[in-house]
Amino acid sequence: MLRTALRNLLAHKARQLMTVLAVCLGVAFVCGTLVFADSTAAAHRAAVSKNFTGIAVTVTAKEPPPGAPADQPAGVLDDTLARKLAEVPGVAAVRPSVDGSATLNAADGTPLRAGKPGANLAAAYVPNTVGKGGKEGKDSRYPLADGRAPTNSGELAVDTGTAAAGHFRLGDTITLATDGPVMTKRLVGIVTTTETRVTAGGTLALFDKATAQELFASPGTYTGMDLAAAPGTTPSELAARVTDVLPADRAEATTGAARAAQQAVLVDTVTRGYEKLPLLFAGVSLFIGSFLIVNTFTMLVTRRTREIALLRAIGASRRQVSRSVLLEAFLIGLVASAAGFLLGLGIAAVLPDLLGADGSTLPRGPLVIGPRSVVAALGVGVGVTVLAAWLPSRRAATVAPVEAMRTAEQPPSASHSSRLSPSRIRGAAGLVLLLLGVGWLVSLTGAKDASEENLQKAMLGCALLITALIMLAPLLAVPVIRLTGRLTGRLGITGHLARENALRDPRRTAATAATLMISTALVAGLAVIGHSTGRALDRQAAAGLGADYVISTRSTMTGIDPAAVRRVADTAAVATASAVTDSTLFTGGGVRQISGVDPDTVNAVMKLDFVSGSAEGLGPGRIALSRTLAREHGLTTGSRLNASIGRGHEPEQYTVVGVYKDNPVARDALGARTDVAKHSFLPDSVQRILVRTTGDAVSKTTERQLRSAVGNSPLLKVQDRAQLVRGAAGTMSDLLNVMYGLLAIGVVTGALGIVNTLAMSVAERTREIGALRALGMDRAGIRRMIRLEAVTVAGFGTLLGLAGGLFAAWAVGSLANGAIDQYSLTLPWSTLLLTCLLPPTTAALAATLPAHRAATLSPLKAVAQP
Repeated sequence: MLRTALRNLLAHKARQLMTVLAVCLGVAFVCGTLVFADSTAAAHRAAVSKNFTGIAVTVTAKEPPPGAPADQPAGVLDDTLARKLAEVPGVAAVRPSVDGSATLNAADGTPLRAGKPGANLAAAYVPNTVGKGGKEGKDSRYPLADGRAPTNSGELAVDTGTAAAGHFRLGDTITLATDGPVMTKRLVGIVTTTETRVTAGGTLALFDKATAQELFASPGTYTGMDLAAAPGTTPSELAARVTDVLPADRAEATTGAARAAQQAVLVDTVTRGYEKLPLLFAGVSLFIGSFLIVNTFTMLVTRRTREIALLRAIGASRRQVSRSVLLEAFLIGLVASAAGFLLGLGIAAVLPDLLGADGSTLPRGPLVIGPRSVVAALGVGVGVTVLAAWLPSRRAATVAPVEAMRTAEQPPSASHSSRLSPSRIRGAAGLVLLLLGVGWLVSLTGAKDASEENLQKAMLGCALLITALIMLAPLLAVPVIRLTGRLTGRLGITGHLARENALRDPRRTAATAATLMISTALVAGLAVIGHSTGRALDRQAAAGLGADYVISTRSTMTGIDPAAVRRVADTAAVATASAVTDSTLFTGGGVRQISGVDPDTVNAVMKLDFVSGSAEGLGPGRIALSRTLAREHGLTTGSRLNASIGRGHEPEQYTVVGVYKDNPVARDALGARTDVAKHSFLPDSVQRILVRTTGDAVSKTTERQLRSAVGNSPLLKVQDRAQLVRGAAGTMSDLLNVMYGLLAIGVVTGALGIVNTLAMSVAERTREIGALRALGMDRAGIRRMIRLEAVTVAGFGTLLGLAGGLFAAWAVGSLANGAIDQYSLTLPWSTLLLTCLLPPTTAALAATLPAHRAATLSPLKAVAQP
């Protein structure tokens, strides 16, 4: 039986090629993702180890304990402590450091990596390394590539990557900000660094020691100190000695190995995030490809019925026949896994460029092929193939020896005596699942709550719906194809024959169309939900906004200089500039957002629709509430609310002077800015400036004037309405890319399935095609018939998937309606049109080879074939 399996595999290697390609695609995604993750993690760790090379112990300051006296010195890591540490036995050198964050503007005025957490590093260039006897050395962390180190408050150095990204040259004036006013510095040096956050696409700004201390610590103090160990001293021994001389409640010592281990945990977390999207594609590809495998082996078993029956007749047992089919699947999976593994290495090599398309630069290094990548490639490829071939192997084992006496053209007999035939059982089970899935999804339409529990229920309902459609597809194939076949029937006898050929074996047609049905359902559902959500976010971004521009901070930890509000108001094109202070409102039942506004100008920059009261009554102790917040607490105009603004403040009684319809610009509550600013995290700060221009003054010129008014600060955003809408819809573009990726996988796998099915169908209908040629049908007619058959099968899968996807999107959309204001179901007609046209078009192209083979058959040889 082993020799039989090998002979069958070699005899039908061309027919198994599509199966190998389908499995290979999924294995490549899995293997490529795992190799990429291992390689990226190894490169990260290598870079981190370089950062801690020569560092035995790191000393950092502790957070002040609760109740610490207010007059306690601001910092303990100073030059005195550095000299004290240098005298500790086993310390070879002490390297103080001052680290912080600074955002730079590029040469064209655009912020570099603004808004990316941890991407804008700043530090002090400390050329003096304190050693025994005060010996001086160099700061080895930042070797100079060009120029010199900064020596005063007006100078700056950057790394080579920042210089290239910002188009900086020595002598340029650079605009930057830390957490306050805008500063300008002259670039005097360019350095190199191995800091992973910088090499991964971040920026680095280096100041002289005094300036960095003033910005990020306090004059004369540091944020950390790195200690090198003398020969013969271990890091743990040195850490213990250093701890003995540190003030226990104000500083602590950590070994370099421990710091590296902390960084390694962070690296593992980051790299696991890189795996999610490629593994999603791998899962979809393997799931869809499993249908191709099932269909291929089912057709092979049907094709070899007489051969299997003959083996049974000469003594082969059912178990041997079943194992023979599974052995073929195992060998195919093994070959596909090997090919997929090699293709996966190519994917791993290009993934850093694809995932770094947003400007991030992932650390580079050699590909790391770990045991989990090899085991996953073999396990996934072989496992999926053998599992998918299990049902066809069971069918092969049921072939009776008497089938060997039938002719090649005579189909095996099917027993219809039993009322519980497999097709009826399958249809009944599919109908039950369909009712369960539809009922489950319909029950969610009234939830309007995008909680995790409801999302899990929605996913279960969609899974039941897709499973039901797969099981019912053979029963639905006949009516649907007869209906759609009226279009192909108008193309003449070739269209009529194409329809009848597709209906000849509904189970085969359904299995071939299943791949396209699943991908179409996924894409259609995601497209509708994504488009509807994007439109809702578009409306929400500008709804309630009467201003033409919004100037806001990129970080919640920073504010806008109140003087900038006056400069904006004095800009020629500005009619009204209204400052807004944002804070938190603690109501006892939860945390809400409150906006502090100027009652005199708020109506000019916000579209407030008051149900009762007005904004004119805002003042100390008087606030207005959104309708949702008012309903939650049962309040109306004139009621009193016990709440506190900002953390650490005692609750106060606030009078409700108005209730307005929910407004994303106004947030949950409105208060007078003078009142809110007193309680905010940053006292007397401004988080937003809403700008109303004179006439139709929205232009690039006005935007430049506003940026100039706020000092071209890289910490601030100046956005008009259109930019706010694009920013809100930014996440939808990522969903769109995922959707098109899923569509591509489904279409490619579906095309492979169609090629496979038609190739076997042509082989099975050789005499029939020869008869058609003998009766006068030309080669063009044969090719047209095969192509129309492919289009018919693809159209059936597309229509079924489209119906399922649209229904699921309608049901799941109700959950989004509860999470996003102004959500309504809208259809992305262009995307849906592409989803409908791409599978049939691809199917017609995929049918070229089988159609050519059918058209080149000799009529006499075909008819004479036994």
